[in-house]
Amino acid sequence: MGAVEQLVTIAAVLLGALTTHVTNYAMERNRNRYQLLTRWDSKKLEAYEGYVDCVRACIFLAVELYEHKEGIRRSDRTEPEMNAEMAQAGRLRGRAFERIMLLAGDQVVEAAHQLNAAALQVDWQAQGKVSGVLKDWRERNRVVFREINEFHEAARQDLGVQGNVTGEKHPERDLLLPPSHRGSDGSPS
Repeated sequence: MGAVEQLVTIAAVLLGALTTHVTNYAMERNRNRYQLLTRWDSKKLEAYEGYVDCVRACIFLAVELYEHKEGIRRSDRTEPEMNAEMAQAGRLRGRAFERIMLLAGDQVVEAAHQLNAAALQVDWQAQGKVSGVLKDWRERNRVVFREINEFHEAARQDLGVQGNVTGEKHPERDLLLPPSHRGSDGSPS
């Protein structure tokens, strides 16, 4: 074997080693990037579902307080107990909102702001901080549930989930009320 052939062989081995190293480096980098994205998507999903859970818990507590105060349905708990529970739920909702602010994309953050504002309107009417009649109460609840759907849409887009929760295939739904709270035509009274 001549010197030229030996140099060609050594160059081929070095080129193969360099190619293998570059390929492994690129694959490892992509794998790490994918793991990081997956980890953050998991954290985002936890934050999104936790926030919606907290919002809904506050709404249900507000409904209980409002119905008790208005004589629609009596509660076994006193108003101060319900107000204290609403305050605690509000703190948890605030903490969940902060997680959204840390992890979410711009559209999700904006949807969370809108949802938070609508949820506070429900809280405030239940607590008597804003005035309104039953019609206003129901409209505030309709708005907050529409904002929950908007939040869901933004979160789904942020997570890359296919499909929608609103639109043509999913028409807007009204509040679910027991028959005793409906008008003669079946609509909410």
